[in-house]
Amino acid sequence: MNCIIIDDEATARMIITQLCSKLPSLNVLEEFPNAMQAIKYLNQNEVDLIFLDIHMPDFTGFDFIETLKNPPKIILTTSDPNFAIQAFEYDCIVDYLVKPITQERFDKAIQKAESKQNKPSETVSKGEKVEATSGNDLYVNIDRRLIKIDIPSIYLVEAKGDYIQVKTEDKNYTVHSTLKKIADKLPDSLFLKVHRSYIINVQKIIDIEDNSVLIKKDVIPVSRSNRPELMKRLNLL
Repeated sequence: MNCIIIDDEATARMIITQLCSKLPSLNVLEEFPNAMQAIKYLNQNEVDLIFLDIHMPDFTGFDFIETLKNPPKIILTTSDPNFAIQAFEYDCIVDYLVKPITQERFDKAIQKAESKQNKPSETVSKGEKVEATSGNDLYVNIDRRLIKIDIPSIYLVEAKGDYIQVKTEDKNYTVHSTLKKIADKLPDSLFLKVHRSYIINVQKIIDIEDNSVLIKKDVIPVSRSNRPELMKRLNLL
């Protein structure tokens, strides 16, 4: 994929360039310190992917997106986790990376971008139980009906055999799907897989004790391998 980098910090551009260099599928065409230069470039050139910072002088990342008539896939790169929900209002945004960015997390974002490039849009036909996302909403197929679920209201997803249970503030839903499939459709800024059978909304955590977390009235086990990532995501005092 041909890509460009837009970030007002030279160090940030260098880091993303280095991350891209580890993946042969990526070809960095140009990098820009501001959105205006990038807009001029895009008026004459096409790209497959843009790495875009949110906070830039005079022109935010979201302002930049609004100027594009047919935006390519965009991965946001930022030090600010507070715009994740707003970001997923844009269909062109495939992921939201919070700095500092690890190679592992970067690779996962590229996999999402490549998947979106290579696969046709998922459609729902009779007998299928698949999820589709749109902005802040997750659509699940239950009894041949598409049910809309507000993503931030989800506090827990649990795998149960060939099914998953999606628990929200108002209602629970049982869907024929896999944990991995729904994980790919949930924003990483809000959700984390803490166990092979559980995905949690980290903002809904009430308490943590030893190797478990309390969300609502559910006590969820945290595997040893996933605990370090959970602790990194918490705002510890």
